[in-house]
Amino acid sequence: MEMVKCFMIVLILGLCHVSMAAPLEEKKSHRKTFIVHMAKSEMPPSFQHHTHWYDSSLKSVSGSAAMLYTYDNVIHGFSTQLTDEEAEQLESQPGILAVLPEVRYELHTTRTPEFLGLSQAAALFPESESASEVVIGVLDTGVWPESKSFADTGLGPIPSSWKGACESGTNFTSANCNKKLIGARYFAKGYEAALGAIDETKESRSPRDDDGHGTHTASTAAGSVVEGASLFGYAQGTARGMATRSRVAVYKVCWIGGCFSSDILAAMEKAIDDNVNVLSMSLGGGMSDYYRDSVAIGSFAAMEKGILVSCSAGNAGPAPYSLSNVAPWITTVGAGTLDRDFPAFVSLGNGKNFSGVSLYRGSPLPGKMLPFVYAGNASNATNGNLCMMDTLIPEKVAGKIVLCDRGMNARVQKGAVVKAAGGIGMVLSNTAANGEELVADAHLLPATAVGQKSGDAIRDYLFSNPNPTVTILFEGTKVGIEPSPVVAAFSSRGPNSITSEILKPDMIAPGVNILAGWSGAVGPTGLATDTRRVDFNIISGTSMSCPHVSGLAGLLKAAHPDWSPAAIRSALMTTAYTEYKNKQKMQDIATGKPSTPFDHGAGHVDPVSALNPGLVYDLTAEDYLGFLCALNYTEFQIRSLARRNFSCDASKRHRVTDLNYPSFAVNFDSVMGGSNVVKHTRTLTNVGSPGTYKVSVSPETPGVKISVEPQTLSFSQANEKKSYTVTFSGSSQPTGTNVFARLEWSDGKYTVGSPIAISWT
Repeated sequence: MEMVKCFMIVLILGLCHVSMAAPLEEKKSHRKTFIVHMAKSEMPPSFQHHTHWYDSSLKSVSGSAAMLYTYDNVIHGFSTQLTDEEAEQLESQPGILAVLPEVRYELHTTRTPEFLGLSQAAALFPESESASEVVIGVLDTGVWPESKSFADTGLGPIPSSWKGACESGTNFTSANCNKKLIGARYFAKGYEAALGAIDETKESRSPRDDDGHGTHTASTAAGSVVEGASLFGYAQGTARGMATRSRVAVYKVCWIGGCFSSDILAAMEKAIDDNVNVLSMSLGGGMSDYYRDSVAIGSFAAMEKGILVSCSAGNAGPAPYSLSNVAPWITTVGAGTLDRDFPAFVSLGNGKNFSGVSLYRGSPLPGKMLPFVYAGNASNATNGNLCMMDTLIPEKVAGKIVLCDRGMNARVQKGAVVKAAGGIGMVLSNTAANGEELVADAHLLPATAVGQKSGDAIRDYLFSNPNPTVTILFEGTKVGIEPSPVVAAFSSRGPNSITSEILKPDMIAPGVNILAGWSGAVGPTGLATDTRRVDFNIISGTSMSCPHVSGLAGLLKAAHPDWSPAAIRSALMTTAYTEYKNKQKMQDIATGKPSTPFDHGAGHVDPVSALNPGLVYDLTAEDYLGFLCALNYTEFQIRSLARRNFSCDASKRHRVTDLNYPSFAVNFDSVMGGSNVVKHTRTLTNVGSPGTYKVSVSPETPGVKISVEPQTLSFSQANEKKSYTVTFSGSSQPTGTNVFARLEWSDGKYTVGSPIAISWT
């Protein structure tokens, strides 16, 4: 959905963007929120507690400013409202590492278990007891606790390790939690400091979800089994999360005005204290260095505590360099399609039919051909073709089906505009920006969405026929669609704009037309005029693919409690697939051609294979600190992330290419004459049976020679580690050249795959 409350959720096929939390110019003397990073170890001995020192430091620059939050897990420091001058004064004081302006983040907005092979593989996954010990924390818009997806039937006592709470507030009490939904908190101090007090007539000052997005992501990750789920009869079947036995803890950090970094950090702080095992965050805030990125900073602390953090890659595709959440200690998830579609055909008066998609369910169109008009010809506005609010002329639209072009406003809102002007239906045409990608919506009037090529042909018919007619034929739900999955056009793409030597995204998972739980406070379109209420909704975005991986990580954590977050991610990456069963390469819907590692990372997740990957690429906090040294971060910058004194070992040569990542991104300088040589070193840990693995690299890569030493690795016992080096020797190529390959280690039983992306810059 492009969609649901467009002021809050990133248009599902639009750009993720970041904006500074705007200071309220007319109030508070231009104050805005800053996050203050303190060097806790430098606290003067005159202070008994670090919070007293924080308060004293703040009072020295502002007599009126108060601390919004203090932090101890994710960073050492606090958030507060200051003028720019006060912030500069504070940053110059001893013991202050950094004073960073708050950033506003945006949300990246069934059939999936069968598609992933989970329904037949239940016996492979651990018994319910270990699975039910896993807690998945979700940072989002809250939760609708009455959803059947959070029923606790059959679940045992809440895990003894759980330290969380169920907070009360507007329309929410601790009684709304149970043995499934074991925690619910909300964080609004940053939001209210930036935009004023919450209007409780419009949104709940509590963990309650008035938006739908948070309920959808939480139920996708770990929703209970619900039979007979559907949206208006579409996608009829049993809805279930990825980890149906795991517990859910919800942290509401996103509001009508967005998701503020001081609140996000406070939520991560609590989630670490509460003892979650996985953190799912379907939100993003543009691209900035790791020491300035609150999600990256909080995720570093979570990783150190053994918590896997799964984040959405963003919905800014198919543009290159469009990724969010690229820190190597974050699992970054792009989106692919399912093998399910919701066809709704456009039938023209000239006898031609064009396929589209729709989730409309309501009064049918009259059973005859109907008058048809192009919105651009029924408006006096320069952008009348886009069906923006109040741009259509009712006399030219009444009783007709209207062709609207996609762009600017939400897809479902265009239908509402047509309906308000007296139109009886809509055909929504993609433009070049969206190509042939089709995302289904629960429109308010009979409507279907078609690809760019079909839209062009339909437009030609409208312009060439003096009395054009049309009808829309709704076909319900179809499964077994091939090819599937394909990479969604909206899914953000690499290369990684922060550290080009780290290949991102890590993987893709289902993110198009996903059925999951929904809020009872809002209709399926999220529009104020939509008075329908549903238990389940179908929406799209990397917001939907992220919780799939969060839930799968929970399943792997239950099966392998001793695995680190890096080991779990490695298992998901090295077993991911990039080919269909017929051996054809996975497709990118944006190009109609095979997708590349910049689009799909290691490939599409295959959870059954990930359960037993054979070997993993493991990483520790010390490895990531060495990575920061390789980036030439200053001591202050590293301390912002590490929250402790850490000096890079000057006697050791730190190289980004030595980070033990399960993928390879190689950059050659196209300006240099002659040969470029880049070496990557990796270490594999045996988590399977003993075996001798042989390496292979395919296909042949023009312009670069790839050699691996040694070419065989023998493992005789569990947790044994063996290292190898890959040497990439590249000849001169034009700037912008990219070639791709795949490195695999196999012992005949296990195959451990890694994508390779090579670029000349």
